[in-house]
Amino acid sequence: MAVPTEPRLSHTAAMILQAIHAGQVYGFSVMEVTGLPSGTVYPAMRRMERDGLIASRWEQPSIAEAELRPPRKYYRLTRTGKTTLDAAQKRYPLLARMIVSAETEGA
Repeated sequence: MAVPTEPRLSHTAAMILQAIHAGQVYGFSVMEVTGLPSGTVYPAMRRMERDGLIASRWEQPSIAEAELRPPRKYYRLTRTGKTTLDAAQKRYPLLARMIVSAETEGA
């Protein structure tokens, strides 16, 4: 019986998953916390969404209009994404310390 293999993530993809898990749920906030450029973040998030690691939804246009900005696309980890992130945290032990959650930061 074959043992299922965990998807192997690049360090960049692991950083993006960690950022989303930590509460950075739209593209620009992921860029801010990781220091990665948009040309890296957005294509990686499209691949991760295609691969079922993250899911997205657009915010209500009225919210963006009230804040005088374009609508944001919000991301969340899927169950597969969380499992993949857990494996990546074992592979990259400093990952969780690089990008801490909003709750930890405020404490």
